[in-house]
Amino acid sequence: MQQVKWAEYSCSELFQVVSGSKIKNKSELPEIGNYPVYSSDNNGVVGYTDMPTYICDESRKFYVVFGDHTRTFNIATKSFSILDNVKVLKPLQRVSLRQLLFIISSWKKEIPDLGYARHWKIAKEVKLSLPIKPNANSDKLAQIDFDFMENFISQLEAYLLVTGLKDYTLTAAEQQALADFENGKVVWGEYNLEKLFGKSTRGKRLKSADRIAGDLPFVTAGEAETGVSAFIGNQVEIFKANTTTIDMFGSAKYRNYDYGGDDHIAVVHTENLNKYEAIFMTSAIHKSSYTGKFSYARNFYAKDADELNIQLPTSNQQPDYSFMEILISAVQKLVIKDVVRYADSKIAATKQVING
Repeated sequence: MQQVKWAEYSCSELFQVVSGSKIKNKSELPEIGNYPVYSSDNNGVVGYTDMPTYICDESRKFYVVFGDHTRTFNIATKSFSILDNVKVLKPLQRVSLRQLLFIISSWKKEIPDLGYARHWKIAKEVKLSLPIKPNANSDKLAQIDFDFMENFISQLEAYLLVTGLKDYTLTAAEQQALADFENGKVVWGEYNLEKLFGKSTRGKRLKSADRIAGDLPFVTAGEAETGVSAFIGNQVEIFKANTTTIDMFGSAKYRNYDYGGDDHIAVVHTENLNKYEAIFMTSAIHKSSYTGKFSYARNFYAKDADELNIQLPTSNQQPDYSFMEILISAVQKLVIKDVVRYADSKIAATKQVING
């Protein structure tokens, strides 16, 4: 992603607001119907009707429905109607569902959450970043790299399939963990990193000229490619997956793979935690270590990791690993929700076509 070129676009360059009649009140909806009715609530759909206002057909396969109060985006692939507090948008260019999902995901990221206030007045003014072709011409819209968007979402779908990340429904425990976190009800305690995980390990220098091409990720300092500078075949110490690295600037990253590391990183041995606990731990470490204190002039070393104190959820004066696991599981579900919903809707649409 770091090597992709990006450009900023406004929503007016990509979409047109479409006006149409609205159903005044939810009470007007029939008990049954074939076409969805969207509002700002309930993830968009609040009922059904047999008299749709907006028609999805071969000339216009889908619309974007924006919930003003909730800043929710829904892609309508079937004819529909709306209640109040909703904006209906049609793409100005022919795009696929994958490409449209990429665009609205980029757009939503730029819209601040104002609670139940109206969001459209801000949404229509923000700039969203989209990938552009490497040899882009002066035509701004022609620069957009729709193929990249298509491939990116396709790869996400494949990843979800391989990893089994399909369930985005929050459990009662996950809902409670999110509520406690957002409402400041979590009890926090301070813990020393060395006392939790033993001494951290410093990597060893391996000059670029001495590196042999291979399959082992070799980690160094920096944000590009998450710090992986090369894939090597050298005989070096291999650090286990599910550990945390902290680079010379204090930037912490979770590693879910075996790797080697140079002398600009410290390895925190979180491998005995489960994945969710280790991810939470990495976040807590990063918050304490990446403060601007460390730089080229003052590097972060393994000894600094050993001295680092971090804030963790606490239960009975001990780290509450159960809460950490539940919270990260909930966050993961929130992150994958839009992609899974899109993938499921596409599969359902395909089955509908196959079954006639």
